[in-house]
This record gives sequence, C-alpha cells and structure tokens, in this order.
Amino acid sequence: MTHAADPAALAIIQALLEEWIGLDAGTVGTASIDRAVSERMKAKGEADPAAYARRASADPTERDLLVEEVIVAESWFFRDRQVFEFVTDFAITRSALPGRLPLRILSAPAAAGEEPYSLVMALFDAGLSANQFQVDAIDISRRAIARAEAGRYSANAFRNADLGFRDRWFTHDGGQSVIDPRVRTQVRFAWANILESAFATGRPAYDVIFCRNLLIYLTPTARRHVERQLERLLLPDGLLILGAAEPPIMQGDWIPAGTASLFALRRGVHVPPPRPFAPSTRPPASHRAAHTPPQNATGADRGEPRFLRKSGKSDQATAGLPRERPDLEEVLAEADRLANAGQLTDALAYCERHRPLMPPSPLLFFLMGMLHQSAGDLDRAEGCFHKTLYLDAGHEEALLALALLARQRGDMAMAEKYRQSAARAIARKEESR
Repeated sequence: MTHAADPAALAIIQALLEEWIGLDAGTVGTASIDRAVSERMKAKGEADPAAYARRASADPTERDLLVEEVIVAESWFFRDRQVFEFVTDFAITRSALPGRLPLRILSAPAAAGEEPYSLVMALFDAGLSANQFQVDAIDISRRAIARAEAGRYSANAFRNADLGFRDRWFTHDGGQSVIDPRVRTQVRFAWANILESAFATGRPAYDVIFCRNLLIYLTPTARRHVERQLERLLLPDGLLILGAAEPPIMQGDWIPAGTASLFALRRGVHVPPPRPFAPSTRPPASHRAAHTPPQNATGADRGEPRFLRKSGKSDQATAGLPRERPDLEEVLAEADRLANAGQLTDALAYCERHRPLMPPSPLLFFLMGMLHQSAGDLDRAEGCFHKTLYLDAGHEEALLALALLARQRGDMAMAEKYRQSAARAIARKEESR
C-alpha cells in the first residue's frame, strides 16, 4: 500500500487531486485515495509510488483514470423527490411566461444520468413538451458519462418506494432497465470540469442549475471558485439547487428560494419596490378612490379570497362581528403569487393586513422577511427572521437568511454562528428522516 511505502508520494497525489478537481482529501479519507493509487499502479505495472506520482502529474490520460478511481459517483433516480417537485413547479410557472425561451437547465455533476433523467421525466409528467426545456449534463468522469448515454440501469438505481415512473419511462432488458429514447434525447451529456475557468466562458446562462453534493467534497478555495462559476452561469432570476447540507457553506449573496426548501437558493438581488412601503401607512386618498369597489359589490366581485367573503350578509349587517380567521395556506399562496408577479409592495401589504387575524406563524414571518429582503429593507427583514426563530428555533432558512444579513453588515463572526446553527438544524432534520 502506498501510504505505508511512501507517504510523501501519497501527499503529492493528494496535492495533485486538489489542484485538478479541488478535492479535499479529508472528505473521502486518505485510505480511499491510497486504494485508488494502488489500483492504478497495479494497472500500469508500476511498483514505485514516487514514479507513479510523476507519471500521473505528467500524463493527462492517467490523471483522468486516477480521478475515476477516487470520485464518488453514487446516485439514484428521484433522489430526494421533493427537490424535483419544487423545480417542476418553478419550471411550469417559468414556462408559462409570455415570450419565454425554452428553459435551460444544467446538471453538474450528473453522475450516470440519474439526476438529469429524473428531471426530464418529472417535467414530461407535469405536461411540459420537449421544446419547452433543454438539459445539459456534465461530469468529470468519462465512465459515468458513457453509462448515462447508454441509459441502462440496474435495480440499484431504483430506491424509491414509488416506482411508477419506471413503468412509464423504462423498458426491461434482461436484468436491466432501459430508459425511453424520448427522455434520453432530451439531455446533452458532456465531459467537463466545472473548476476550469473556460467552462463558463461563452456558455449561455441557465434558468436552473443542479449542483448537488459537490461542494462538500471541495477545499474552501475550490468551493469558492465553483461558487463564482455558478454565479456566472445562473440567470439573475434563476434557481440554484444544492445538497441539503450545502447552503450554509455558500459565501455569496444567496437567499432561500422558497419558504420550505432546504436545498434551493436564488440570488440576493434587491429589487426596489414600485413605491415606498410602510405597513402602517394607507394608500393616498386618490389611490383609494380609484380602487374602491361599488357599495353593492360582493366579495367575489372584488376578487377577495374566499376566506374573507361573508356568507350572503351585507357589510352593514356584519360590521360589528369579528372577521373570519384567514386560512394560512391561502394567505401564503396569494402572497407568493403577488411576489412572483413582481408586486412586492402589494404582497407585503397583503401579509400585514391578514397577519393580525391569525395565530403567529413562522411561515408567514419568514415569507415577510424574504419580501422585505427582496425589497431592500434589511432592517425589517431581520426583524421578521428573528420572529420566525422565536416561533421555530430550528428554522434553518431563517438562520441562513440571518447569516447573509450579518455578512452584509461585516459581522463575519455572527454570520458563522448563524451558519453553524443552520447546519445543525439541517443535520437534525436529516437524522429524523
């Protein structure tokens, strides 16, 4: 074994792997690297670890073969199904926008194709057509890319309880399942190293980028380089999908993309609201007059949600009665709809109007914090995130948002505390599954 015969040679190999693919040797263990080197030495008939280290350093082909032995390319179809449900909802909304070009999606790393193929199946099942989206999939393993292009999988790739998708999109050939050609042709596979600066050069930006469970294997320097690549490759309003443990280690200006996602981020772009927002300030009289419905208009005529409509009684008859309690899910859905339409001020006003009518909710306070943050009101955003934590101390997205705000203030120590708290909260949730 090389570590016993020549630890200096193994140290050289580890340094080369860090240079080539950004690998932090501690994440896979020196024993794994030792075994990989031993396999390649045996294949090349090389007995001297130092000589092999020199060969790997000088020969790109041998470098790639060593990388093949070291990397972890383990995946399966619909790994973390909620990820694909979240992205599918995003894609449906995005594709419905008038004049929108086909959705561009990147899967990096793609392993043997399980992730990009899962995404294609999910989008097809949701009703999207082949001309509404396209998927690029890259990996540093040529072996994995070849397997993905072949589209043939053993039972190990199917680990979910619900395997209905296998009946819809695969045919059986002996002991293997072969993916439908309609799914296979929707993905463009290529070998690539995302750490190489040239990877992002001249490449059009993407609406969605999957980069799951890569950053956790990288050194801090390589991690930051990949993050910059992702920033260059993602559209300003795009969606970044990471492994559940990875958002806390991101250093850039990212914010959670949804009120219940451990894995989705978007850019922390601060879009100014169409007009100044003050929760306690009513619109000017001219605005109220222009939008005051006729006195005989019903709740349905005014477009009010059903939970605010009165049951056939006049406003005068119900003026002294308490209003019905709003439904939290409907309030969140309507506020999300307004925000997605770019109406941040209206979404905030809507939340403020209904918040006193409901029991305190961490979901509502978190959404309001996100809206304030998007509108550039960081003080109010921070207040809402703290209220979220008061109601739910393990709300990892609020912790991540506070980490981002602390970093923007230059308080790196507090930012790190929030990140660590978020990581612990995520770990607890993972353990409970």
